[in-house]
Amino acid sequence: MSACVPTRATDPSDSHRASHLHPPHSPPPTPPRRFRIASADVSASIAVFLIALPLSLGIALATGAPLQAGLVAAAVGGIVAGRLGGCPLQVSGPAAGLTVVTADLIHRYGWRTTCAITVLAGVVQLGLGCLRVARTALAVSPAIVHGMLAGIGITIAVAQLHIVLGGTPQSSVLDNLRALPAQLARVQPAAVSVSALTLALLFLWPRIPGRAGVLLRRIPAALVAVAGATTTACLTGLVLPKVDLPSWSSHALAGLPEGPALGIVAAVLTTTLVCSVQSLLGAVAVDKLAAGRPDLLTAGPSSGRGARVGRSDLDRELLGQGAANIVSGALGGLPVAGVAVRSSANVQAGAVSRNSTMLHGVLVVIAALLLVPVLEFIPLASLAALVMAVGIQMVSLHHIRTVTRHREVLVYAVTTLGVVVFGVLEGVTLGIAVAVGVSLHRLTRTRITHHEREGVHHVHVRGQLTFLAVPRLSRALHLVPHGANAVVELDGSFMDHAAYESLQDWQKTHTAQGGSVELAGRSPGTSIAEPSGAADCRCRPWTAWRNHQCELPHSVAASAPTPTGVPDTEASGSAGAAGSTVSSGASDASGASGENGGPDEAGRPVRPGGSGELDDSRDPAGSSGPSGPGTSRGPAGSSGPLAPAGSGGHELARGISAFQRNTAPIVRGELARLAREGQQPAQLFLTCADSRVVTSMITSSGPGDLFVVRNVGNLVPLPGEESGDDSVAAAIEYAVDVLKVRSITVCGHSGCGAMQALLDSEPGGARTPLKRWLRHGLPSLERMADDSRAWAKLAGRAAADAVEQLCLTNVVQQLEHLRSHDSVARALREGELELHGMYFHVGEAQAYLLTGADGDELFDQVEAAADVSV
Repeated sequence: MSACVPTRATDPSDSHRASHLHPPHSPPPTPPRRFRIASADVSASIAVFLIALPLSLGIALATGAPLQAGLVAAAVGGIVAGRLGGCPLQVSGPAAGLTVVTADLIHRYGWRTTCAITVLAGVVQLGLGCLRVARTALAVSPAIVHGMLAGIGITIAVAQLHIVLGGTPQSSVLDNLRALPAQLARVQPAAVSVSALTLALLFLWPRIPGRAGVLLRRIPAALVAVAGATTTACLTGLVLPKVDLPSWSSHALAGLPEGPALGIVAAVLTTTLVCSVQSLLGAVAVDKLAAGRPDLLTAGPSSGRGARVGRSDLDRELLGQGAANIVSGALGGLPVAGVAVRSSANVQAGAVSRNSTMLHGVLVVIAALLLVPVLEFIPLASLAALVMAVGIQMVSLHHIRTVTRHREVLVYAVTTLGVVVFGVLEGVTLGIAVAVGVSLHRLTRTRITHHEREGVHHVHVRGQLTFLAVPRLSRALHLVPHGANAVVELDGSFMDHAAYESLQDWQKTHTAQGGSVELAGRSPGTSIAEPSGAADCRCRPWTAWRNHQCELPHSVAASAPTPTGVPDTEASGSAGAAGSTVSSGASDASGASGENGGPDEAGRPVRPGGSGELDDSRDPAGSSGPSGPGTSRGPAGSSGPLAPAGSGGHELARGISAFQRNTAPIVRGELARLAREGQQPAQLFLTCADSRVVTSMITSSGPGDLFVVRNVGNLVPLPGEESGDDSVAAAIEYAVDVLKVRSITVCGHSGCGAMQALLDSEPGGARTPLKRWLRHGLPSLERMADDSRAWAKLAGRAAADAVEQLCLTNVVQQLEHLRSHDSVARALREGELELHGMYFHVGEAQAYLLTGADGDELFDQVEAAADVSV
């Protein structure tokens, strides 16, 4: 949007300011531009440089190229791709994913022709960028990309193992495996020792405990490993092959390509494919990392932190990568692509603009010119061990679990084996063929539409979402302006990994930029109420990843009897920890919600018609719907008119019958898969036993997602204070050590009867089981009474009363108790676990996450969070 400058003052009082403006109808004067580099960019560039220097030399060694070629590619990737690319924070350079391709080209055609192929690949990338087809690359299934990287990682590790043992690698994986027994028979102890020291430093350095470890871990582990091995080799006088950097005057540049035309064309296309896909997927990954840093999304010229970092321009990124490959190949460098390790380090180090990437390239140039004598002390065995570790890490267990969950393990396995046995191009071709074959069983016609209605942008997806639909989905989603309200309606039963990742990444970025996203699903065949009354509920049975809500027709609501209710305990603040009652009158203090057919105070649907009666969620046969029995019950457990007196067992039986009839056929396949694979939850969710806190509903989760522990008051006893009841500690230990959950959430809620009981408790009296259990909440009472501590608070308002204040304080206190458990403390030190605090207000149906730290314990609304994963 262009800005208009008024040519005259609009207010007489402002007329004196007009003389200070530029003359009418002339452009505003251009302020003097000064080139500034933010301090955050300087520190980030140093961190990336220290990682890139040893890795560039190691990748050049693994390919068999001149070692200077790795430095040339690192410098060109930083300066050229960093300046021209469309992803400001992505760092480009020689990538491990290109190692096998480049090594094969050097073996077949020689170094000068390989450089020419790199130049031609850059030209093709420029052409593709001009055609604006970058998003088409996202149609490649992540299972193929991860399989390709895993195959390349295996190839690298097997080849570098020979150098680690003191030998020379062969040209293929199979040859290396056949030569391995002979190599093991003539191991070189000096090479093995240096390699073992390199690997030990590489893996142990990030795990240094304590405050000293926090400071030391700022130095990249790769630099420490290579520097430590080099220093040890020099001090002990070990005789080993070392880095040999010839004079730059003898550096070989690109020459005319020599070889069969079809072979050269295939080589150019292979290099283009690998470079482009890796760079574009890396740009998407960097966008995901940047979305987790709100400062990048709000920074501007006035903030002094550089320009705002928005979504990556993938077509521009492809142009930048093409230009970098042309320059790198012409100067005798390796092929260039976006590198995930350096890019993530750049974002995590605090970079705020592309200046960090460019400055890292300048530092590589300085090192290549001035540090040659120092670099020549590095043993080749140390670099080989470093690259071998990188290759092993490319076979990611996380990726294997992900593709297995999305039923694409066959594509992953075929691609990996194809790359290992035949080569990168052949392996990727096999993977694509298998992916297409698998998709033929899933794929139906998918229609994606976008329209705006009353200021809300609706994206409607009809059919199955697979990787083939990702480009169209991406185009439709990017039609939604920043900060707008959006509704994505998914009318299908299948979504593969590529579509899920694309939709999830867009949702996180859009939410972080101030917009809102609502995901809605429609189930074909869902019927509206039939005239005969056989289908009284518009509620469909539970389906994976979706919630449901019942709504009765007006005719049924008008004829339904009104139950005898009792006052709502949420309003009175005396709800019990294990159950609740419901309100039923013609109106309440907040207005006649029943007349409007809106929700009651507890956020539950109310039948229209003025009675204020709660929806009973009955199925066509008159039994309870899949949500369970829907009758209103008083404090003594007496049934309302919707169920005969004393029919608690019948309600349970009807609920089970409804599940078997309506829900079981839908979820049977998913539950059968979970039965085969076992439970693999990502999170431990510890909450109160209150019946109103429905974990699957408020977290939009399904079977296998949450490992749930419920007790009165969501308490976590301190270690050693369980007094014979180790159930909570056992659940924590099992979840962390056996199930390997990645996060633990402690969830409190409004109107908690346990917190009310704590406030009302008096010293002495009978030590009932409830009192003995609630003693674990006494530290929360003491924390709230401590005047030296700031109270935990809700965003936008103060706590309603002492009970709510204690509920909030209790969540913070129980998180501290969690940290005292050995398994939790160990996982936190190793960076394998996160702790979250949550507060659920039942009456408002609003969830709050603990976003503050020790001095500012703030529970903020989930809608305002950039990335919520509870």
